[in-house]
Amino acid sequence: MKMLLHLCFLLLPLVTATHLECIIKREKEQCLEKIRREKSTNDFSLGCPTEWDNITCWKHTTIGEVASVHCPGFFRIISSEDDLGIISRNCTEDGWSEPFPHYYDACGINDSENETNSQDLYYVSVKALYTVGYSTSLVSLTTAMVILCRFRKLHCTRNFIHMNLFVSFILRAISVFIKDGVLYAEEDAKHCFVSTVECKAVMVFFHYCVMSNYFWLFIEGLYLFTLLVETFFPERRYFYWYTIIGWGTPTVCVTIWAVLRLHFDDTGCWDINYNNTLWWVIKGPVVASIMINFVLFIGIIIILVQKLQSPDIGGNESSIYLRLARSTLLLIPLFGIHYTVFAFSPEDFSQRERLVFELGLGSFQGFVVAVLYCFLNGEVQSEIKRKWRSWKVNRYFAVDFKHRHPSLASSGVNGGTQLSILSKSSSQIRMSSVNAENLAT
Repeated sequence: MKMLLHLCFLLLPLVTATHLECIIKREKEQCLEKIRREKSTNDFSLGCPTEWDNITCWKHTTIGEVASVHCPGFFRIISSEDDLGIISRNCTEDGWSEPFPHYYDACGINDSENETNSQDLYYVSVKALYTVGYSTSLVSLTTAMVILCRFRKLHCTRNFIHMNLFVSFILRAISVFIKDGVLYAEEDAKHCFVSTVECKAVMVFFHYCVMSNYFWLFIEGLYLFTLLVETFFPERRYFYWYTIIGWGTPTVCVTIWAVLRLHFDDTGCWDINYNNTLWWVIKGPVVASIMINFVLFIGIIIILVQKLQSPDIGGNESSIYLRLARSTLLLIPLFGIHYTVFAFSPEDFSQRERLVFELGLGSFQGFVVAVLYCFLNGEVQSEIKRKWRSWKVNRYFAVDFKHRHPSLASSGVNGGTQLSILSKSSSQIRMSSVNAENLAT
């Protein structure tokens, strides 16, 4: 059960952050408070008193009446049934009757041990999958960042935007691991009632990293669309605004959300959003960025089709469609188009599939982006090959020079200076021979 809600909580920001243990404990506290009020006012003297049955709260009912409640909302998370039923209880002279139908029948829960073990294995598998995914993405993205920062010839606006996207993916993976360690290290739900500055700061950092990642995916789409549409494109000026949008907008939204939570819903570690209105301060801009990015994606595909069908571009019809398909597949992970699958669906729709799609597969998005836009990039590969050849040549000359002139190599002359002198002399000799050939012809 704990693992299930842990996974559901990670479906941010497209699914409201929920933790089943905390929801149950909160409802239990509210029900027990009603019971205490009834006892203090003797309202329970006639009929059946308010009762907590470890799942839901049954309100005070007079004898002879039937009380009915809907299946608690959290059953939509753990049930495969879309249409949840109603449970009833009779208030008799002897007290409350047993619920009918049973929760397991009305709410679509199978009580068999095999089914329970199967669900536990499913959620453990999903957690293992997204842990591997975020770890793989973290390693690959860090390597890609080192490569793009190391080679100056790769420094351009396009790669700077890629680097910011890589950083957002890295921060998102780190924030997930930090949140897991802080909020879910204990086996019980102590954090449901703990309200410390540290755990709230972790949640603010987590929401900021996730939101920044979505906005830099949006920047990638906006940059490419602008590049295709505008003839004159002042990249440096645009990059300044891209940076403000990518890092500044999440800062403003998360700050407003934190202030509102502090004043209107300062409960627990802020890992549960009881007030959906406040949650839309974060969820609204993210859903808007996904929607706009999808529109930009469609626009870019239309532009690519027009360009590929131009008479200036050769190739038959099959090659044109092949290029278009390849371009489309390359843009899907860069724009985060897969998020549109569940972006506008109800939050209780296809929970199990949503877990696998957005957590399992989504955790590998950073790895896919690093591979496609760094490791398989032609410019990056050419620069790495050039540096590798240069290193091999310098290493050969260094070894050969040391072997031929051991006295000079052991002297106080700097090896790098010797190599530079040797390279300069070699280049002069080559230029002299070229000039001589030109004069001869």
